[in-house]
Formats: sequence, C-alpha cells, structure tokens
Amino acid sequence: MSPATTAASDSRVSGSFRSLFLYDLCDEIRLDELRGLLGTPNVVREPQFRHLAPEYVRFERPPVAESLAPVRLEGGEELRCSINYYDYGVVSLEFELPFEFDWAELVYRSDAWMTASELEKKSAEIVGFCVNRVSSALVKPYDYQLTEDYYLIHIRPLPGESSTVTANELIARHGQSIAQIVRGETSPLSEEETSEVLHSRLSYFPGDLLVVGWTAAFVYDTAEGAASTIQLLAYANSQLLEFRHYDHVLTLLLAQVYDAASRGTGFLGRWRVAGEAERLNAIQLDVRELTERVDNSIKFLSDMFAARVYRLAAARIGVPDYRNLVDQKLNTAGELYRFMMDRFYQGRGFVLELMVVVILIIELVYLFKGKG
Repeated sequence: MSPATTAASDSRVSGSFRSLFLYDLCDEIRLDELRGLLGTPNVVREPQFRHLAPEYVRFERPPVAESLAPVRLEGGEELRCSINYYDYGVVSLEFELPFEFDWAELVYRSDAWMTASELEKKSAEIVGFCVNRVSSALVKPYDYQLTEDYYLIHIRPLPGESSTVTANELIARHGQSIAQIVRGETSPLSEEETSEVLHSRLSYFPGDLLVVGWTAAFVYDTAEGAASTIQLLAYANSQLLEFRHYDHVLTLLLAQVYDAASRGTGFLGRWRVAGEAERLNAIQLDVRELTERVDNSIKFLSDMFAARVYRLAAARIGVPDYRNLVDQKLNTAGELYRFMMDRFYQGRGFVLELMVVVILIIELVYLFKGKG
C-alpha cells in the first residue's frame, strides 16, 4: 500500500466517545449485599489484561458492574450506559457513543461531547435512581456529594502499509489533532502545548497508544485492549474523588478543632479540649483506615505496564497532589491532638497538685487543733 493510499485510508476513523461521571456517596458499599440486590455474579479477577500479567495485578475487591438501559439524548443519539460500584463508596457511571468521522469532525465533536451539559444532568438522574435501589448496601451515606467527570476518545486501529498504523505514525500524521482532542479545543494549539500534551503518552505494542490529559484521554487500541486501560483511568479518577473527600473532611475538622482549642484556655475548658482531642483522634484514625483501603484496592507489580498507565493517569489528573494535601492535614491533626492532650494533662496535673495542697492544709489544721 503506497503512502498516499495509507493517508487516505486513515482519513476516517471509527471508535467511541466515553464519559465517566463519578460520585462519592458514602464511607463504604457492601459489595456482597449489593450483588444480592442486583443479582450480579461474583468477579474472580479484574481488570482483564490483554498482555501477560501476574495474578496479583487485580482489584482486591472488584467493583460491581451493572449494564443499564440505553439513554437517548435530545438530539436523538442513543448512548450505551453502565455503572460501577466501588467498595470505598464511589460509583462511576459511563456513557458510550459510537462514531465514524474524519479527523476534522472528530476534533469538533470531541469538544462538543466534553462540554455537553445534558450528559451531566442525565448522569445525576440515573445515579439517583440506582442509589435508591441499593440504599441498604450503603454504609454512612454523606449529606453532600463530590463529583468528578472524565472523558475518553477511543479510536480503533487504522489500516497501515503492512498491518495497522503504528502509534509513531499516528503521532506524526495527526499529533496536532490528538492534542486538540485531549485538551478539548477546536482551535490548533501551539507547538509547545502540543508537545506538552503528547509527552504524556504510553504504548505497549507498536500499534496502540494512550495520551492522558487532565480532563480527557485519547486511546488508540482494539476494543479488547482498550478495556483494561479505560478501567484503570476510571480507577484513578475514583481515587482522586476519594482524596478530595478526605481533604474536605479534614479541612472542616481542623477548623472546628482550632476553634475549640482557642476556647479551651479556661479552667474547665481544658477538659472540653480533651473531648475534642479524642474526637479528632478517632476521625484521624478513620481517615487513615479509609485511605489505606483506597491505596490497597488494586495491586500492581512495580514494573508492569498497567502500573505505568495508572501512575501516568494519576499524575495528570492530580491524585498525588490531593494525596499530599491529605497527608499534610493528617500530620497537622496528629500534632494538634498531641498539643491538646498536653494541655489537658497540664490542667489535670495542676488540679492534682492543688488537691494535694488542700489535703495537706486540712491535715495541718486538724493537727494544730488537736494540739490546742
């Protein structure tokens, strides 16, 4: 096949738009009870990797997946719809819309897909309905909801000179368009910005490509090969949502504790401070337990391609940044706890010393009375 013929053959692309809407609902979802409510089978191992991977590259507790009825938009498009329930209290709703466009239209439609307010409204309605069905499996539901959204543009392999167009060939021919798709821009980007976007890419085989951005990712692979990558991107976003939640909880808690500490300077205030300190320590331990459960929810080998995919996705969407914020606030909470308990022990020591002095005075009074 000549270069001209090859260029013509990849002028039209087919694949699917995917959107992920994630909601942090509660402390925990009891997955065994949830499977009973939904009638779904137990999953032995997820995600399913296309390349060789050890048995412990897997979710410790795979999310419960449920296929939902297709959703029709106002424009007439019909979207495939599914939902995943994670044991640490997050649900992820996925919409999928198949397409076949040329590159120019793909760039334009990608921007429209990522800015469609109708998708967000539909997702909130569907999640509300699903949560009502399984509310008995939710542990400590929150009175507020944090949300995240993320978009994926999946392209199936294109015919090339020998078999399929390689990742390097795709970047050389359509790198500018890929960068625009990942950024959600219809106008061409600068060379510097295009280079920055394309720097965050990975390939396992010559014919697959992943480019990860803050709000969207470009996936060039077969449907089977893309499945595990999409799962890992969803997992990274669920982690971001969880650490945002812990950051929110600790921010409110520290504000309350600072206020209690400033009011606990009086004689009785030191005893009230002890109660606040114990509450702070209990919540601090709860947050550490929950963060460890999120950290341990999926296992990788350090040199596995799946681990590299996760690290790239997590870094681009900001998981390490929020994790560092949570760790800093946990350390601050620990220091506050020690400070408040030290203040309580000082107050208790003063009272004990005062009681000893009073007892000595009483004994001396009785002693002198006896002598008199």
